[in-house]
Amino acid sequence: MLSVSFAVIYVNMTDLKSGVNPLFLRDEELRQGMELVFYAYRDFTAEPDAILAEYGFGRAHHRVIYFVGRNPGITVSELLEILRITKQSLSRVLSQLVREEFIVQRPGTRDRRQRLLELTEKGISLEKQLSQNQRERIARAYRDAGAEAVEGYRKVILGMINEKDREKYIKRGNHPSPAKNR
Repeated sequence: MLSVSFAVIYVNMTDLKSGVNPLFLRDEELRQGMELVFYAYRDFTAEPDAILAEYGFGRAHHRVIYFVGRNPGITVSELLEILRITKQSLSRVLSQLVREEFIVQRPGTRDRRQRLLELTEKGISLEKQLSQNQRERIARAYRDAGAEAVEGYRKVILGMINEKDREKYIKRGNHPSPAKNR
């Protein structure tokens, strides 16, 4: 028992000297972090879910609308890579969004087999409606937390994304280079 206590004291003294506090890495703190992500996601998606239900759409529709809106002219292949859903699932959702005139497809300029996607005016309007509450929610949280906390949040969220997608996200210019984050 004494050796265990000594080890804990030694680790804590070492951490005090180095300025690092590993308490946030304890199981309870990690579980609280997970729980916060679940609650945040629930609240982040609640209002858009209600709007989507009015159209007979689900969250897959929302993700397609969002990423096509963020990336006008995105190819179906690129969208599949971002969403990581099956071609069949995307085809079902995309067909409905095209049929109901939220998205238009046009052939690629170099490769006519490619399908390039863009939101129509109707799609842009729906995307704005779906995102409004989410933008306000994030803006409020950012304001309340302050710039340093926002940067910390971005680092944490970016760290949760798999390495391949993280690199793609950074290359698109959405976040400072990893060297700046260290």
